[in-house]
Amino acid sequence: MRFLPTDEQRAFARSLDALLTAADTPAIVRSWSAGDHTAGQALWSRIAEAGVFAPAVPETYEGAGPLPVELAVAFVELGRHAVPGPLVETVLAAVLLADLPERAEGLLPQLVSGKAVATVGAPYALDGDMADVVLALRDRQVWLSPGCRPGTKASLDPARRLATPLPGGELLRAGVPPSALGWARLATAAQALGVGLALLERTVAYVTQRVQFGVPIGSFQAVKHRLADALTALEFARPLLFGAALTMTPADLAAAKVAACEAAYTTARTALQLHGAIGYTAEYDLSLWLTKARALRTAWGGPAECRAAVLSGARPRG
Repeated sequence: MRFLPTDEQRAFARSLDALLTAADTPAIVRSWSAGDHTAGQALWSRIAEAGVFAPAVPETYEGAGPLPVELAVAFVELGRHAVPGPLVETVLAAVLLADLPERAEGLLPQLVSGKAVATVGAPYALDGDMADVVLALRDRQVWLSPGCRPGTKASLDPARRLATPLPGGELLRAGVPPSALGWARLATAAQALGVGLALLERTVAYVTQRVQFGVPIGSFQAVKHRLADALTALEFARPLLFGAALTMTPADLAAAKVAACEAAYTTARTALQLHGAIGYTAEYDLSLWLTKARALRTAWGGPAECRAAVLSGARPRG
């Protein structure tokens, strides 16, 4: 089994990193949190043109998929730069619509190109106030909702604006394919890994600059141990993520989700502690990644649910 990315995948990651670095995503995240989606939607169009959503959409509908490894590569970069919006939900919506030709033909090319944004409510819909396509998961059924109720539900992450899909709409399918949840967990895990890597990178830079007792605090043994633990957790999560992208089995995807999200959460706690009081301020950019690490931890399957899925998949059959 190959875990190393190909030259093409590395180039894809580098191109996304360059695009997002130039975009000043912290400013975009703050505007998005305040309800101004103008800059965020412009960035959404650019990342869609770069091919972020194409791996989840079949070639029949102007995508390039299914390419779960490429999707994971892309979402690691989206997490590293804290890109806001219903990224995972657009992937999930694309997977749910892919085998419904009467809907896929009109909607999937729009999602691939970035001309339309989708979200999925289960029960709350991320950024339902600005999504063009709202799917609602109710009683193990998938509905095309007419929209979302005005107002939002508070989230741990101010950039994750939660709304409630309106009742009614069109029944699209009687069941939710397990593979759809798998894609959502893969994208969430990749995003969380990227968040953790960004937190670690920012914290390492900070502890090499902050001085106490005449020396950088990064030279203290206790600080080195905390950073080493965070790095180890992230590096253990990485092969689980890409291994799951290769197999796409429910147990592997659940293992990747819990490993990546717990690693990001551990790194967030380390980053907060080592930054001290400044880490608690909303004005400091670190907070954009801290809150996202906490929110992703429970998105599309919390730790307990994912661990149960791992144990279920590992249980001997017969």
